[in-house]
Amino acid sequence: MRVGIVGAGLQAKRRAPILKAFPNTEIVVISSEHLASAEALARPLGCEAAVGWDWVAQRDDLDAILVCTPPHLHHAITLAAVTSGKHVLCEKPLARTLEEATEMVAAAWAAKRVLKCGFNHRHHPGVIRAKHWVDQGNTGPLIFVRCRYGICGRPGYEQEWRADPAIVGGGQLMEQGIHAIDLARMFLGDFQKVTGFVGTSYWQTGPLEDNGFVLLQTAAGQMASIHASLTQWKNIFSLEVFGRDGYAVIEGLGGSYGNERVMLGRRAFDAPFAEEVVEFRGQDSSWKDEWREFASAIAEGREPLGSGADGVEGIRLVLAAYEAAQRGVTVSLEPGRGAWEEHPAKRA
Repeated sequence: MRVGIVGAGLQAKRRAPILKAFPNTEIVVISSEHLASAEALARPLGCEAAVGWDWVAQRDDLDAILVCTPPHLHHAITLAAVTSGKHVLCEKPLARTLEEATEMVAAAWAAKRVLKCGFNHRHHPGVIRAKHWVDQGNTGPLIFVRCRYGICGRPGYEQEWRADPAIVGGGQLMEQGIHAIDLARMFLGDFQKVTGFVGTSYWQTGPLEDNGFVLLQTAAGQMASIHASLTQWKNIFSLEVFGRDGYAVIEGLGGSYGNERVMLGRRAFDAPFAEEVVEFRGQDSSWKDEWREFASAIAEGREPLGSGADGVEGIRLVLAAYEAAQRGVTVSLEPGRGAWEEHPAKRA
């Protein structure tokens, strides 16, 4: 697979070496708005460097585009790429608005191209192991999911593009919390009721929140509780999945979040507590496994895990939380994924 990378920032620097080492994958070109940035990343990888994304997205010698730009460019780049016959892996959030994201998915389906949203957390080994335990019946029917996901921020954050409302679709809930919301959907399915609270407590980011609290409920009454924070002075990732017979807990993501480990416990009212614990060490493997899933979906002609439609639903839930916080109400949603499966472009 011949790949073009659009963007040369943090995410491109994380992902490009993974692609370089991946079987049957060739990075052909890296483009950025600044040629020096593209050249710095492209040089050690032995590929072309370019300025701008328009002609890269429309080149006829590429099979796929990896979009690693700020969110305000996701929509235009993806539309240009899929309508030119390319598959796309686009960083999260998929877009700034629900309308943009919906159009991206519809265009990919109409062109019969794979669109994957960059929900790499689905591919963390602890998450995969926990999902396996749940699917094998170790926890029994699920009752609730609880996730705390926080980062410390950094000096000068207010000057970064993540703090610019014209570039992003929201604050910390959209930037980081959308991962947690996507994982909650992965375990519990679609949500029909959403309530939330957001606030800017420390960072001077105007209308963009540095803390978001969300409660979500499925039609069956299962609950998810999400807290996304930019004022977590010691980084944290904790995902708890509780069922009628047991629970699975994932802690850490590696690096500053601590070693990733997952625990399986079972309900026992009288016996001593006992947990099965698996700890994962070494480099973060989620980026490699995410690309493997993208490549497999292309080869097999199917929707990927963490699809464009999943990206749409993540945005829908974040925006519903914003609406709930602004209006002081619980927002009810129409069934989401079912409607996507009936989209005319999907049937084409």
